[in-house]
Amino acid sequence: MMTRVEQVTDVVAYHGEGPVWSPRWGGLRWVDMLAGDVLHLRADGAVERRSVGEIAAALRPRRGGGAVIGIERGFALEEPDGTVRALDEVWSDPSVRMNEGGCDPDGRFYCGSMAYDQRPGAAALYRLDPDGSVHVVLEGVTVSNGLEWSPDGALAYYNDTATHSIAVFDYDRDAGLIGRRVFAELEYRPDGLTVDAEGGVWTALADGGAVRRYTPDGQLDAVVEVPARKVTACTFGGTDLDQLFITTSREGLEPGEDPLAGALFRADVGVRGTPVREFAG
Repeated sequence: MMTRVEQVTDVVAYHGEGPVWSPRWGGLRWVDMLAGDVLHLRADGAVERRSVGEIAAALRPRRGGGAVIGIERGFALEEPDGTVRALDEVWSDPSVRMNEGGCDPDGRFYCGSMAYDQRPGAAALYRLDPDGSVHVVLEGVTVSNGLEWSPDGALAYYNDTATHSIAVFDYDRDAGLIGRRVFAELEYRPDGLTVDAEGGVWTALADGGAVRRYTPDGQLDAVVEVPARKVTACTFGGTDLDQLFITTSREGLEPGEDPLAGALFRADVGVRGTPVREFAG
């Protein structure tokens, strides 16, 4: 199945990433990662922009209001009144930054890192617990990217972009992410991902100009072509969670090259998503 998209915004981001829909904050937010900004799509189509630090890597809503945010070398908490407070740095190496994340079924927030030069094995996946403690979940990662759980919470899907594959783990609250194995191999570099209500896995192709859906048994099922090459992430949104929102990037492009890169897109793909998992802290 091939699906076309519609353009939702102008080119509003240099490196658009991490879209998340939450009725708690009135719709869609995503990040202009390297600008350190969180973007918000208003009901009238306008885009609001707010700085949260040097890097805005990923965010999820908090159960009590506000958001948890991955910033350059750790985490920050947005309070319900909008104030943002950075937590203690998780590491000090300025050559490594946070990149992408998500929440598990038990309300813990994960965010993974990458070296700015993408050197192999320099990154890790971290977990922020509601009590503020930070734990290393995976080491030896190169570009930590998309992370999302199956609808029943039993499986977690994960992209280390450099592997050209989607990994799947079994998930257990106490044991964490276990039994890593390859879910699907790709000829492209997989970026952000999301999971629909039927258990289908949707992944953005970093240089492939598309989003792909894989069935729960790992078979390619659908392709959404995007009129920008650097497709970074996707999520389901809209009142009925039946629209797939797609972010794109201009990173590394020359002026005038790939003119729609950095815009936000939307597609009707005939399946619904699941409500966003929230941070319990």
